[in-house]
Amino acid sequence: HPNPSSDWKRMQLKKNALRVGTGLAMAGMLALQIMFAPGASSATGKVTVWLEEGDTAACFTDVLTSANKNSGLSFDMTVKPLLTEAMRTALAAGGAPDVIFTPGPAFTSEFAKAGLLEPLDSYAKKFGWNESISPWNLALGKVKGKLYSLGSEQETMLLWYNKTVLEELGVKVPKTTKQFSSALRKVAASGGVTPFAGGNTEWKPVNEWFLSAMWNAVAGPENVYKALTGKMKWNSKPFVQATNTLNGWMKQGYMSGGLDRYYTKTFEEFQSDHANGKAAFSMEGSWRFGNIASQFEESGQEWGWAPFPTKDGKELYSIGVGSSWGINKSSKNQAGAAEFLKTLFSPTTQANLVIKCGMSPAPVQIAKKMLAGQEKRHADSIVRLGQAAAKGNFGYLTWAFWPPKTQNFLIEEIEKVWAGSVTTKQYLQGIDKVFAEELASKSVPPIPARG
Repeated sequence: HPNPSSDWKRMQLKKNALRVGTGLAMAGMLALQIMFAPGASSATGKVTVWLEEGDTAACFTDVLTSANKNSGLSFDMTVKPLLTEAMRTALAAGGAPDVIFTPGPAFTSEFAKAGLLEPLDSYAKKFGWNESISPWNLALGKVKGKLYSLGSEQETMLLWYNKTVLEELGVKVPKTTKQFSSALRKVAASGGVTPFAGGNTEWKPVNEWFLSAMWNAVAGPENVYKALTGKMKWNSKPFVQATNTLNGWMKQGYMSGGLDRYYTKTFEEFQSDHANGKAAFSMEGSWRFGNIASQFEESGQEWGWAPFPTKDGKELYSIGVGSSWGINKSSKNQAGAAEFLKTLFSPTTQANLVIKCGMSPAPVQIAKKMLAGQEKRHADSIVRLGQAAAKGNFGYLTWAFWPPKTQNFLIEEIEKVWAGSVTTKQYLQGIDKVFAEELASKSVPPIPARG
């Protein structure tokens, strides 16, 4: 299923005109062709790639062009409206491009099970992907033990804070859930500042941002893994505790001053509240780096980010990817398609996509020096996230790993818990019922194992 945060991110960044490379996109442009000069690559010929519509398409192709100056390949890159539907239809009809680009691992898993993708294991060995790409990302792309896709556009949930406000109130950035609750109470007691900035009037799946953060931070990633693999019920004590903690915050009016305001706040409004000191914290994903600096610069206040506070205080990043790449089983130039993936997933290319295009990087190890010129706090987050994920300090984002019906249920039904018409236990029992059906029908995306 498509990544909801990616949809929101595109909409929000377009609204604020913050996407790097926007000016490069030509109105009505449907095809972008890149011809590389002959070079030393063993692969030759034309490689076809379809890209989704978006402001970064032109910038993306510029970066790939620069990275392959000495390649003997011709990359024919075409922007396709409604890419996912077009790709599914073309694969079934035998007319898909050499490189397969999808909104995430659930789609590439579907295509792999249908025998439409080429295994990447030999290329992983040849190009050193087993060492350069995070193990959890490789696991995410496997079906029945074979590697079929590589995930890109890594995302995580973070705690964003107004540094100016916290210093004025004498509140320290929390590391544990207990410290977090204490900090929220202190902010609320100040009378003039709300603990959280938030709103879902433009995008109801904002609800799941908080559930993603709390289930992993409080229930723990090990228990989330057990639940996602059918070895633990969602109605178990750890998830009851995590959901109750969030429910308490919502009922106490910590989010934008009350649920009535949370349900009517736009992105621009609640982010402005945070930047202007009306709210101390914000629970958002790493895509927030796209506009937080400019908003706080306008307000003259200072900001910062931190890993989301956990029950035990250990650094943890709940992760997911916004897209996945594979090779068409029917491609007549699989070697060329593999060269494209090799270039795309190199740390240098990923660093350039961050700096020049404002894109989130793939889960590869990017040295800090490669991000020279990037906003320091953003660069630090990329390095720390990569290091933590490589060590196994990761959790699971709902929009990346939950099956579609379960995901929709948790987004819609949590509001009944906040309203008091449904108990936490009833809500989680409902999730158990829907999830069990999707687990039985094998609708759950691949789940990276712990350790």
